[in-house]
Amino acid sequence: LLLGVPIMLSEFAIGRNTHRNAVGAYRTLSSRWSILGYNSILAPLLIMGFYLVVSGWTLEYMIHSLTGEFTRISTPEAYESLFNAFTQNPWKPLLYTVVFTLLTHGVIALGVQKGIERSARIMMPLLILVGLAVHSILLPGGTEGVKFLFAPDFSKVTPSTVLTALGQAFFSLSIGLGCLVTYASYFKNDTNITHTALQVAFIDTLVAVLAGLVIFPAVFSVGIEPTAGPSLVFVTLPAIFNTLPLSMVWSTIFFLLLAVAALTSTISLHEVVTVYLHEEWHLSRKAAAWLTTAATAALASLASLSLGALGSWKIAGLSLFDSLDFLTANILLPAGGLFTCIFVGWKLDHHILKAQITNDGELKFRIYGLFSFLLRYVCPAVLLLIFLDNLGVF
Repeated sequence: LLLGVPIMLSEFAIGRNTHRNAVGAYRTLSSRWSILGYNSILAPLLIMGFYLVVSGWTLEYMIHSLTGEFTRISTPEAYESLFNAFTQNPWKPLLYTVVFTLLTHGVIALGVQKGIERSARIMMPLLILVGLAVHSILLPGGTEGVKFLFAPDFSKVTPSTVLTALGQAFFSLSIGLGCLVTYASYFKNDTNITHTALQVAFIDTLVAVLAGLVIFPAVFSVGIEPTAGPSLVFVTLPAIFNTLPLSMVWSTIFFLLLAVAALTSTISLHEVVTVYLHEEWHLSRKAAAWLTTAATAALASLASLSLGALGSWKIAGLSLFDSLDFLTANILLPAGGLFTCIFVGWKLDHHILKAQITNDGELKFRIYGLFSFLLRYVCPAVLLLIFLDNLGVF
């Protein structure tokens, strides 16, 4: 509410006011600030470099679930060996990365209404997620996972914890990625962007909480310590599903949901770059989509190979996969958000901002003063702290 929604509203206002891609939008408002638009193109392009790789993993694990591969494994060590062998394989992760890239391309190539809007309506598996969460909570010992998730332990709440949480909210809401500016450029003039921003923030949080209710009660039910990162999803969870009745069904549903969630994200990221090439380079939408697909497939392929065959390639001690993650999450996103706050809060004509939020005075926005204060002072200060924390200053 304090960080995500004000900046989301700002990006919505920029996009709808100009009806342009991220670069074109900032250039229309101020040529000097068009670099913010280029940051919003570079960030999603680089994110897809590693995100498509992980997305491809979900397809492999969905197939493992469908074929009953997990039912033939009995120890946690075996699941870890399976994951390591797969990610370090010279061609299998690469194949799934390319497949996922082409799935994303297929939706984008159909356009906004036929592709993106239709796929969004189909790929909203909220009820299935609710069912999985209820099932997980009812497992023996599942309530311990609920306590772990919601019972506060204030001894572990440090300033760094708060900054990390704020940074996660920032990433989760796609702020600073150009996605919000791009999609807002498709908004109608009578769209209530304040309600839209609040709805997006609420649903995003709801899905995150439901995902936690699927994972943590199941983790505690079988007595496994919760860990972070790929090991939780691709090592711990298959072992948990294997202990459940109808394990193949639950495992398949979960990894299908994970693949769907990943696909909705890659579609958003791909669209930002595609519409930029379409509008600024004057390419046909089809050509722009293919160029984006080719570039991201090449980058993602190298990132995938950097976990295996090209593991000796290092950038400042990190693999290409980890370098792309670090650069985008720790530098490009917080920097983009910080300068968006400065631009909208201090440089943009406030009449433009207020007109967009109130639909030219037709809607009431009684907390505009608070919104402006957050945007000009609070959000930049917090984002600067996040930026410095990500770089290890604290």
